[in-house]
Amino acid sequence: MSSPSTTEEAQPPDSGRKFTFPSALTVLALVTVAVWLLAFLIPPGAYERTEDGAPKQGTYHRVESTQSFTDRLNDLFLAPVNGLYGVQDEKTGQVGPDMTGALYGSAGVFLFVLAIGAFITVVFATGALDRGIARLAHRLRDRGALLIAGVMLAFSVLGTVEGFAEETLGFYGLLVPMMLALGYDRMVAVGASILGAGVGVLCSTVNPFATGVASSAADISLGDGIVLRFVMWLVLTAVTIAYVVRYAKRVQRDPDRSVCGFLPGDREQSAAAAEEVPALTGLHKAVLALLGLVFAFMIFSVVPWSSALTGDADAEPYGFELGWSFPQLAALFLCAAVLVGIVARFGEQKLSSTIARGAGDFISPALVIMLARGVTVIMNNSRITDTVLHSIEGVVKGTSSGLFAVIVFLVNLPLAFLIPSTSGHATLAMPILAPLADFAGVSRAVVVTAWQAASGWMNLWVPTTAVTIGGVALAKVGYDKYLRFVWPLLAVLFALICGFVALGAVLT
Repeated sequence: MSSPSTTEEAQPPDSGRKFTFPSALTVLALVTVAVWLLAFLIPPGAYERTEDGAPKQGTYHRVESTQSFTDRLNDLFLAPVNGLYGVQDEKTGQVGPDMTGALYGSAGVFLFVLAIGAFITVVFATGALDRGIARLAHRLRDRGALLIAGVMLAFSVLGTVEGFAEETLGFYGLLVPMMLALGYDRMVAVGASILGAGVGVLCSTVNPFATGVASSAADISLGDGIVLRFVMWLVLTAVTIAYVVRYAKRVQRDPDRSVCGFLPGDREQSAAAAEEVPALTGLHKAVLALLGLVFAFMIFSVVPWSSALTGDADAEPYGFELGWSFPQLAALFLCAAVLVGIVARFGEQKLSSTIARGAGDFISPALVIMLARGVTVIMNNSRITDTVLHSIEGVVKGTSSGLFAVIVFLVNLPLAFLIPSTSGHATLAMPILAPLADFAGVSRAVVVTAWQAASGWMNLWVPTTAVTIGGVALAKVGYDKYLRFVWPLLAVLFALICGFVALGAVLT
């Protein structure tokens, strides 16, 4: 999850003219133009389709393009509009704002992102989440290993369910002096923050900004594959916590083994950690309870329980299953935002302005989704999507399902670096990767898991993310020293991810 204001605050100050990686919006605008130009060179083609729209392997054939240059120019001009509410014509398959047929654009996901942004902003405005995490850290201040594990587990839970990442930047002022007072170094605070939240996002179970967007683009339920992702989250979170705790104990025993060393005054910082954090009020407890209930209900509403419990993907849904998707979830979070505001006694003016501000803060990732979907519209209308799919069909042909899942993970690593937005990356990649899963006989949910693992793994260390660069800057440890600290864990996580996605592909 990203907040524009947080991202801006996390950037280091400018010192002359230096190259800065372009924003996700700029990257996607360039990708849109590039794909539009490539569509003139790539021959159009098509697969025969099943009743549910999946391509049939081995049925690809070339087709004639019916688009004039004016039509193509119009597609480029309307790409953002079509990306939001373009409609796909039932007969021709073309997408446009004035067509008749099924919605092709990302309006449902777009509104969902704004709704959850409004909800999260209202929750943060109550101060309950900040106070709750601060109280947890303070109560465990005399039990170092338990403190590290508790903070990382809290961050990981928030990361896996709602994409909590940049928000960790607000906790360095509390965690750094507390870790120093316990005899650790600044790197422990960095590891607890970046890796705690990061491993949760890497193993997102229902994170709407990763799993949600990718599942929508892959035409599957948000709950598909949740069992694999949950087990993966348990294992990788435990490994990551153990890694940071092991390092912390090593530094505590022998300060000379610190990767980052100590700054003047670091060894005397005990007063800041001893300061009492105000207790949770009844309001804070009520808001935290509502937060937990809302996300628990979201998980309940999207999970295909009959399939998850029986292992049969075609099992008849139980009577209590809701089968909710993005329209219902958007409504859920809008209602939840209002409910939290009423409980917090915000009043009409404050609640309205907070909801509007929250939606505004999340307009950037929503626009990214819209632009990325616009690229797929250009590919669809020029009929090159199936040609691109056919060009890599040979990679899947003859490979085992486990190897296919690992290849999906590896292919997405460079894409995660080039496209810094998880939402944009998912919207662009899934229309190609999801049908490949059909060819390989693998569940599309495994592709979603492999994709988000690649995105999450890269975001643990790449210097283009505000979480990493902002975190090391706030803790004053140096990016090079952070890389020295984290690379052994990255190698372990890399191997575990490959094992999990391969196992998931084999089991499905």
